[in-house]
Amino acid sequence: MIESCVTVVFKALIYSTPSAMAESEEPSQQELSEEPEETPGYKPPAQKSLKEIQDQDQEDESLVRYKQMLLAGAESGSADPSDNRRVVVQKMIFMSDGREDIEKDLTGDLSTLKKETITIKEGVEYRLKIVFKVQHEIVSGLRYHHVVSRKGLRVDKQSFMVGSYGPKAESHTYVTPVEEAPKGLMARGDYSVKSKFLDDDKNVHLEWQWSFAIKKDWN
Repeated sequence: MIESCVTVVFKALIYSTPSAMAESEEPSQQELSEEPEETPGYKPPAQKSLKEIQDQDQEDESLVRYKQMLLAGAESGSADPSDNRRVVVQKMIFMSDGREDIEKDLTGDLSTLKKETITIKEGVEYRLKIVFKVQHEIVSGLRYHHVVSRKGLRVDKQSFMVGSYGPKAESHTYVTPVEEAPKGLMARGDYSVKSKFLDDDKNVHLEWQWSFAIKKDWN
């Protein structure tokens, strides 16, 4: 089962020390994999056009209402015909009380993100916001997934279900639940994160890497 909150970078920080790694059991292949785990027995729905989706199951009123909600704004004509991407991931925003939001543009040169380390004060509450746009077709089962490493060792892996969305002119946002950064000397240090936005069909709509550092204070 997908865990319900962004232990985004912090859930297994104690495993980043050599002594803890030595005491832990040898990791399995599943634990070593950086890919999201699959839900046993789950089969993603077949990809269909907007017209096919609109035309099927007309006798089911609740399903018709759901499709109308999902497809609201789909005919706005906002998508650029030359852009065949179904999902455009636009921004990642780090949010925490006590400081201004830190916004990262995901539409430009992603290689610069690794050099722009986000400083996180130990013990603070924080959230991540992902801003994205869906165009052309409905996208089923969007997920945000990331793997966190410290000194070359993987210390955490998380997947967060974002949901299914229809195309429309306005951007969508997904905000993770509130989490608390850990405190203490062992938690402080530099971390790297590999993030990706993907869907049920394992289509990866964007991959990016970024960095953060846990410190005693914001500065």
